[in-house]
Amino acid sequence: MREAGLIVIIAALFVIMSFASPYFLTVANMKALMLSFSIEGIVVVGMTILLIVGGIDLSVGAVVCFAMVVAGKLFLLGVDPWTASLGGIAAAAMCGVIMGACVTRIGLNHFIASLAMMVIVRGACLVITEGTPLSLFSLPKEFKFVGQGSLGQVPVVILIFLAIVVVFDLLMRRAVAFRRVFYTGSNPKAADYSGIRTSRVIFWVTVLSSALAGLAGVIFMARFGAATPTFGVGMELNVIAAAVIGGASLKGGSGSVLGAVLGVALLSLVTNSLILLDVSVYWQDMVKGLILLVAVSVDHMLNRRRV
Repeated sequence: MREAGLIVIIAALFVIMSFASPYFLTVANMKALMLSFSIEGIVVVGMTILLIVGGIDLSVGAVVCFAMVVAGKLFLLGVDPWTASLGGIAAAAMCGVIMGACVTRIGLNHFIASLAMMVIVRGACLVITEGTPLSLFSLPKEFKFVGQGSLGQVPVVILIFLAIVVVFDLLMRRAVAFRRVFYTGSNPKAADYSGIRTSRVIFWVTVLSSALAGLAGVIFMARFGAATPTFGVGMELNVIAAAVIGGASLKGGSGSVLGAVLGVALLSLVTNSLILLDVSVYWQDMVKGLILLVAVSVDHMLNRRRV
């Protein structure tokens, strides 16, 4: 129902904007719209799965930046870009390992563990770069192709995003291992009694979220040819908002990858529409905040009815 509702809202916005702005339905704007949320959408996939298991990650924006900075620094030190990228993704995944261990071994809340990780990683980015953006224009063309190239008329970034969405949406709907994510998020004690190692599920989902953020960071690096230590500030709020709008519950146990992708598409569509209508950037933030407030309120009321 949530997914169907989002599709109707998005379709309605398309119709309204096609009359409101002559530039909206142009090929260039549609491509820009898709690119604007494709890479961030990869992060949304990981965040959605983490929300379903009952967690939350405030560090994803910082981890995206961290993966970019680590990969960029390794490249400048002489490592080939593909190996450097793997190093950046591994560094991001290690952030997830640390957070997962804090949650499952020490017993910290995901909110606190990820908040601390966000501050630590932001500091690490500044230390590695000394506060100066890393210029990576010497990246080889075949690597830049990942972020800037196209196959036919479709950018490679969009193809990577769609592949990840399809794979994880199918896994969440059909794979037994990923169904344990729903069981753990719905009722951890019942899942424990049924033989599911909930701590292990929570740990690996946390690592997955950070690893996908790391992948997004590497793609950002390939797209822009640079690594900025302040990149991704505020991204975690957009990602969480998109996942919640798409039906992921902050209490865990419900949500879908497809719904989250529709959520991030809606937010990007709203931003794109406001820009075309020449609305002030300050109003854009207010509109996004109102959309998030409505989504969280609806989620709360639905959960209260179920109880």
